[in-house]
Amino acid sequence: MYPYHVPLVWTAFIALFAGLSYRLVSMARLAAREKTVLPTLDAKYGARSILHWVIPFNSRNMRMRPLFTVVSFAFHICLLATPLLLMGHAVLWKTAWGLRWWSLPPVVADATTLVVIAGGVFFLLRRIAAPEVRKVTAVSDFLLVLLVISPFLTGFVARMQWFRSSIPYSTMITIHIVAGALWLAAIPFTRLSHMLWFVFSRAYMGSEFGAIRRARDW
Repeated sequence: MYPYHVPLVWTAFIALFAGLSYRLVSMARLAAREKTVLPTLDAKYGARSILHWVIPFNSRNMRMRPLFTVVSFAFHICLLATPLLLMGHAVLWKTAWGLRWWSLPPVVADATTLVVIAGGVFFLLRRIAAPEVRKVTAVSDFLLVLLVISPFLTGFVARMQWFRSSIPYSTMITIHIVAGALWLAAIPFTRLSHMLWFVFSRAYMGSEFGAIRRARDW
């Protein structure tokens, strides 16, 4: 990482954690004002619902859409695992903070990167081809998918050193870092925040169905 990259990365992480903190506090205040939300939450049924929905093909809706389920789970797992366990990123964490953890072999990291890119393309095409999804799709949804896959695409291009005759490696790495920083900074303020709200919304739904309606939410 070049010295001028450091402020950009710090800005992205500050925006990420400050934005998430603000959204969490805002959600907690809103839930407190709604007199039925907090009393409805039940640890047992909330945890049961979350656990059920993070297991592939555990719900009827997942079984009805097997291709989407496989792609969605593979995409999200690789989306989280690749940046955390990439060898180059692990080296940066060790250099900057002295933190050391296991990293993916390069060939596996390449495969998980390609899974994310292919998954993003799948979601783009689905928004075009599936009528029920196309009706609720805006231009921002396409841009958001492109934003998500851009760090993986630019990182893969840099690793393979494609276009090196026209785009220097340092420039491609800079593009990769800018894409990653924009992705991190956008999480609290876009639909990407579902990575945070999933736990809370699923816990509430599970509590309402389990503790009050005495039914399953799947």
